[in-house]
Amino acid sequence: MPYEVECSDRPAFFVSDAHLGGRGTPPGHEESLLALLHDAREQAGALFLLGDLFDFWFEYRHAIPKGTFRVSRCLADCVDSGIPVLYLGGNHDFWVGSHLRDELGIHVFSGPVTVRVQGRDIHLAHGDGMGRGDTKYKILRRILRSPLAIGAYRCIHPDVGIPLATGISNAGREHRHDQDVLFPRLLKHVAARHLQGGVTGMVMGHVHDPVHFRSDRLDYLLIGDWLRNMSHVRMQEGALTLYRKVGGKHEPIPSRPFPEWFMAGRGSTE
Repeated sequence: MPYEVECSDRPAFFVSDAHLGGRGTPPGHEESLLALLHDAREQAGALFLLGDLFDFWFEYRHAIPKGTFRVSRCLADCVDSGIPVLYLGGNHDFWVGSHLRDELGIHVFSGPVTVRVQGRDIHLAHGDGMGRGDTKYKILRRILRSPLAIGAYRCIHPDVGIPLATGISNAGREHRHDQDVLFPRLLKHVAARHLQGGVTGMVMGHVHDPVHFRSDRLDYLLIGDWLRNMSHVRMQEGALTLYRKVGGKHEPIPSRPFPEWFMAGRGSTE
């Protein structure tokens, strides 16, 4: 069953891949993210964070990474304002957990989830490890997310463990992709798999390249990132729109139609 999210008549915001705290972020990066979250607090009916908001996150029992307070406070303000906030861990912040859930009141999910919002079932995912291939990464991901690995890492003092993991996280930042190769592969092996049954939309991050494929009944969106593209998604009255910040304004990014081969492959389902 989809996870119900009350959104009233206000827009839902979707944000991912800010990589807060990472090396090489542009000047004013945190401030621009805070401004977006402030807009969400003032305007949104729900806020969905689809992973890699932080370039690294690990919760020791009595410590969290330094430099996350201002964003955490802003998220807590959203929750206190009555806005449901959902967080899906990404491949850089997959160890999110009890602090965000118990201290800030955020709904935390360890993997993809289907939500029902504004009358539609929308599948949400960070996007790492989805589709075919990446077998070695999928095995490593399962190991790193195991209770044994988490317990072992907590044995490392935070003054050592956090800088160590931050350095590794920066070294593992996503690279630019050939869109002509990547987008068809995602449509074939990810979008086609999840846009089934009552699910009419999918929103995911990780790729860093924003795009919106749309038909009369279906939407597939890659959020992009709040790092290089300064992009996010909003949902208003059931309609999904991709935006990019240009200057001081959020301008819509035009959608593109699904390829004919994608729609033909759906047969009578469309």
